[in-house]
Amino acid sequence: MYSEKVMDHFTNPRNVGEIENADGVGQVGNAKCGDIMKIYLKIDDNIITDVKFKTFGCGSAIASSSMATEMIKGKTIDEALAVTNKAVAEALDGLPAIKMHCSVLAEQAVKSALYDYAKKNNIEIEGLEDFDPNEDVHEH
Repeated sequence: MYSEKVMDHFTNPRNVGEIENADGVGQVGNAKCGDIMKIYLKIDDNIITDVKFKTFGCGSAIASSSMATEMIKGKTIDEALAVTNKAVAEALDGLPAIKMHCSVLAEQAVKSALYDYAKKNNIEIEGLEDFDPNEDVHEH
């Protein structure tokens, strides 16, 4: 049912925790089903130098968070924005259809943290013009 990579990132999640005085913090989730994801970013010269996450949710949500942080660490803001939920799911060697919403949450959490960074620094990030961090895109 779950790939070895999903199980590995669930049982040994990478980049767990929080960053004090983070440059960007994004939180997304749906209290109805219980998945809540928070991502913290440290950004220096347009590069994500550190990323941490805290996720309350199922194994797929934790694995998706862990993989998403691995995929954006060391990347530019534009490269991080290009990480889609499909890319997260593929990097995990797939998720069951009923758990794909977890990879969507990971993508949205990254965007939310970058949106927060842009707001704090009074800058515009191409690709986030129409992003609404309060929009609930979490569907089952």
